[in-house]
Amino acid sequence: AAADGLGSIAIDTTQLNMSVTDPTAWATAMNNLGMVPVGLAGQQLVTDSICVPGFDPSLSMMTGITPINPMIPGMGLVPPPPPTDVPVVKEIIHCKSCTLFPPNPNLPPPSTRERPPGCKTVFVGGLPENATEEIIQEVFEQCGDITAIRKSKKNFCHIRFAEEFMVDKAIYLSGYRMRLGSSTDKKDSGRLHVDFAQARDDFYEWECKQRMLAREERHRRKMEEDRLRPPSPPAIMHYSEHEAALLAEKLKDDSKFSEAITVLLTWIERGEVNRRSANQFYSMVQSANSHVRRLMNEKAAHEQEMEQAKESFKNALTGILTQFEQIVAVFNASTRQKAWDHFSKAQRKNIDIWRKHSEELRNAHSEQLMGIRREEEMEMSDDDSGDNPSKKLRADDSALAAQAYALKEENDSLRWQLDAYRNEVELLKQEKGQLFRTEESLTKDQQLQFLQQTMQGMQQQLLSIQEELNNKKSELEQAKEEQTHTQAMLKVLQEQLKSAKELAEINGHDESQANEINVLTVALVNQDREKNSEKRSPGLKSEKEALLIGIISTFLHVHPFGANIEYLWSYMQQLDSRISANEIEMLLMRLPRMFKQEFTGVGATLEKRWKFCAFEGIKTI
Repeated sequence: AAADGLGSIAIDTTQLNMSVTDPTAWATAMNNLGMVPVGLAGQQLVTDSICVPGFDPSLSMMTGITPINPMIPGMGLVPPPPPTDVPVVKEIIHCKSCTLFPPNPNLPPPSTRERPPGCKTVFVGGLPENATEEIIQEVFEQCGDITAIRKSKKNFCHIRFAEEFMVDKAIYLSGYRMRLGSSTDKKDSGRLHVDFAQARDDFYEWECKQRMLAREERHRRKMEEDRLRPPSPPAIMHYSEHEAALLAEKLKDDSKFSEAITVLLTWIERGEVNRRSANQFYSMVQSANSHVRRLMNEKAAHEQEMEQAKESFKNALTGILTQFEQIVAVFNASTRQKAWDHFSKAQRKNIDIWRKHSEELRNAHSEQLMGIRREEEMEMSDDDSGDNPSKKLRADDSALAAQAYALKEENDSLRWQLDAYRNEVELLKQEKGQLFRTEESLTKDQQLQFLQQTMQGMQQQLLSIQEELNNKKSELEQAKEEQTHTQAMLKVLQEQLKSAKELAEINGHDESQANEINVLTVALVNQDREKNSEKRSPGLKSEKEALLIGIISTFLHVHPFGANIEYLWSYMQQLDSRISANEIEMLLMRLPRMFKQEFTGVGATLEKRWKFCAFEGIKTI
């Protein structure tokens, strides 16, 4: 039935032979079925969403509105899923040939077996004896498209649906009492029991789907491995006298030496050296040996640069340490009694935090500087171990001086730490004697911070909305200008066409020439439209966007069923960790001819998927 069976549940009020809201009629009907009356308070037992009088299922085809699935929670037969702590209240379901009465809400829910993987088939037991396959189709096609019904002679059947989520809707009908028409005969009533069924076709389709996903994963991993595999080295040419002469020239060039020495090594390992080519190889080996002195000079120059860099780093570190000591001295002076009493409590707390942080950084830098000096002393001792006694004495004196300086710095750092601990003890005493802030003030501060954060978020949202509004206005203005331009062009072309027809009639031209004029005018209009569409379509802003579009197109092309934005973002983040999901989605929305968005699933399983549709656009052109 159209619109997932919504048209089949359209009920005319004349089909109801009793008042649904009448408690007496309801109690009589329930007693005839042997059920305890439930819900006799006079409330409306059938909602307006189920009884849709005069609904036309072909209305969606005329208006272009997407048909609504009546089994979606909150839109038709199935009510919205209630919270876990609230019991499910089922309602009466009216069909053309039968009526489904809900079970007693005080009874436990019907038991079901464990759901098989990829289950699309349900077992329906407890059918009335007089139930036909058409009545069963009428009841269960409201849950979704039915592909097959296998009915047995023993009041049960198996129903296979097109999708897996339709099985959950069919399970919802388990426990309902089914009555055919208004008959009270036992053969025309029965309590339905709907359960999962294990079918070989469902399991085979599920296995095929799993194998397809596994193939996609293997393909993706192979593509990733191929992308990360380092490029193979270039092929080594074969030995010849001409290639040897060129290689000898490359060996003399410093910029091409590394490439040439690799080729020379390969030729020697291949066994290209013989009596005829020995002299040529000897000259090439001699050229390679001439680079030893150059390499030693480069090493000495780099070592000298490293020593200069170490010296400049040590001097800079000494200057930084001096400035840290000055900053710590400022903090220590601020914590003395003369200046400390004039600061507020919050200012004291900030000053104390800054002082501790500065002391930690100063101590770390001083330890680093002392480590550098120790390394220099060890290098000097290693260099001077084989020199004369006078150099040893001078090295010992310099080592003693360095040790004395290190001890002095360590003494100063300990003294500064002692002063810091004293200041902390004084602060703790003052805070212990001046605790006047209550829990109410703390909660007020927290609330104030929370309100400030919410205000900032609302301001950011307002700015983004204003930007979008400005963009939409500019696009609307451009569209209006293009529309006026096209209308003016059409008027001009119509006037030209009229004048050309008049001239053709006057000159006695035949109808073929007039048709040629019409074809030319249509071609001009189409060309103008194409130009306007090219102007309207926004171009790519950067090379990065072009690269992203290429990668996303390849990724979605190997995913024919599409991929959600989180999956696509997780893949793109492996290539560029700074990219965001919002940026990818905005890029996809800017190119509607290449990427389209589809919704899959129902209710809680509703999911947005992006698909690659550029090839479809090429086929339609």
